[in-house]
Amino acid sequence: MARQIVAGVDIGTATTKVIIAEKVFVNGMAVPKIIGMGTSESRGVSRGYITNTADAARSVQAATAKAEKSAGIKIKRVYASVGGVGLGGVSAAGSTVTSRADLEITERDIGLALEAAEAAIPSSISQNKKIINTVPVEYKIDGKEVWGEAQGLKGQKLEVKALFITCFEHHLSNLISTIESAGIEVADVVAAPVAASFVTLSKKQKKVGCLLADIGAETTSLVVYENNNPASLEVFPVGGVDITNDIALGLKIPLEDAENVKLDVDRRIMYSKKKLEDIISERLKEIFGLVEKHLRNIGRDGLLPGGSIITGGSAAASGTKLASEHVLKLPTQLSEIHFGPPSELGRAGNGAENKIKDRSWAIAVGLVVVGLNADDEQSSLGIRNKALAENGKRLVKNFRRWFSQFLP
Repeated sequence: MARQIVAGVDIGTATTKVIIAEKVFVNGMAVPKIIGMGTSESRGVSRGYITNTADAARSVQAATAKAEKSAGIKIKRVYASVGGVGLGGVSAAGSTVTSRADLEITERDIGLALEAAEAAIPSSISQNKKIINTVPVEYKIDGKEVWGEAQGLKGQKLEVKALFITCFEHHLSNLISTIESAGIEVADVVAAPVAASFVTLSKKQKKVGCLLADIGAETTSLVVYENNNPASLEVFPVGGVDITNDIALGLKIPLEDAENVKLDVDRRIMYSKKKLEDIISERLKEIFGLVEKHLRNIGRDGLLPGGSIITGGSAAASGTKLASEHVLKLPTQLSEIHFGPPSELGRAGNGAENKIKDRSWAIAVGLVVVGLNADDEQSSLGIRNKALAENGKRLVKNFRRWFSQFLP
């Protein structure tokens, strides 16, 4: 049987990451076995945007070469993350009259309702933007909310509320061009915070409602979950680099030393601990202040029982957890990356790793989880949206079931 290999590429502002995984089965459950990882310094990227495709392509090539060397294979196709300022989510609702005489709701009806919802997005929001992921959040049949799948039920009118995740068209085009310039085909694209959520959030957290905040180098992205589905997504143009710059200015030390002090990895540098805490705290309060304002705008401030989960390369900055709890008034924890049952994998003896300590890998690992769970009927998010855009009568089956399968 041919090996099932998938790769993910996360082009971040500071670092480009490539991960290669193989699908293995543990007690009948498909899980990824990481066989190759590679990183390189990102060039031609600012605030999550690719500003120079040639420079960015070289970064992808460098990271890919390292991952391929450790995996011992060459990759041709990858799943890629879309992030940066301009990535966002908009909710819209649409409806349709059931097409069948017996009033049974079909895929076609769901597709038409989603088309109507997409058409309801204001042009001021959708201008110059491309829908990359579509998430049906709520269905109603004849005015009554549906718990579970709408397909197969009966009713005269179907209503759907959906979250449309969008990004600037030129940003998406530059991303695809960059990866293709590196000699690799893009199999699909997924919003970065959504990809990260697949390996950092538990099903219970997503069910009761939670927030995932990814503090990257120059951006902070967030996704809010309720009832197992993402309900809101936003990106802010502030991140770990801003904290580092503040430390460099406040303590009068070089940027490299400031980064080490931020992450507490160099104890040789002498500084006032109280002053450092004050510097970091002020910037973190600004970051979480933006998050709190967004939660307030969507009516979820202080109302997420699953709490706030913090990931990303700058999540380890001193005081992050306390700042989140203070500003958001939510229980907070720093994320862990899980992509398989620990005891099961240990007994399997196949050497598959199921936990990565470095939080900056969350997006890349999430991408390979998406890729390994994609198939002809239930492909990944971007392919679904492409199918919907090309033919409104087609809709990917059982989105909710596909989405809920992701671990832990």
